[in-house]
Amino acid sequence: MRSFARPSLLAALMALAACGPATRAPAPGEPPAPVLAGPVAPMVPPAPATPDVSAFEAEARLLVPSFAGELLATVQQAMTAGGPVAAMAACQVAAPAIASRHSRQPWRVGRTALRVRNPANAPDAWEREVLARFVVAAAQGAPLSELRLGEVVAGEYRYMQAIATGEPCLACHGQTLAAPVQAALRQQYPGDAATGFALGDLRGAFTLRRRLE
Repeated sequence: MRSFARPSLLAALMALAACGPATRAPAPGEPPAPVLAGPVAPMVPPAPATPDVSAFEAEARLLVPSFAGELLATVQQAMTAGGPVAAMAACQVAAPAIASRHSRQPWRVGRTALRVRNPANAPDAWEREVLARFVVAAAQGAPLSELRLGEVVAGEYRYMQAIATGEPCLACHGQTLAAPVQAALRQQYPGDAATGFALGDLRGAFTLRRRLE
């Protein structure tokens, strides 16, 4: 015996077929319609690559000795020629020019400290934080010659290296100053905070910076 679909069931199946999307065969030469496998994910830009700053640190470490050497030679020459007051005057006039000469593009070179003589050398927020770390490390016995730090900060590579108080520094930055030096300081730097250091103390730091591009 053959069985036949009931009229009501057949009508329901035809109605469901009529609800589907209309399809047609592609015309001759027309490519078939694309088949969508699912929702297309939005394009996400790749995260910026972390810059390799090892070369920047190597450059910075090469710039420091030449800057420090010329500055020290200038101060010692003035000290020999005219004593501590002349050395202080030479440091006041010559140090900015020396820093400018050694600030070869794209680098900017300078000095800073927590206790400054020239207000133009006052540290910014990042420099102050690094100097505070150096103070802690020095108090824990770390050699000042090993205190250095390089970081990427706001699109720049920044580098700092500690400065120890040397023998030539004591005549103008030490704990016992000659009367002419004290008078010159009162006249030229009434807000001076850079005295009272002993040999080997953390005096400050060289500070260098450059754009990452």
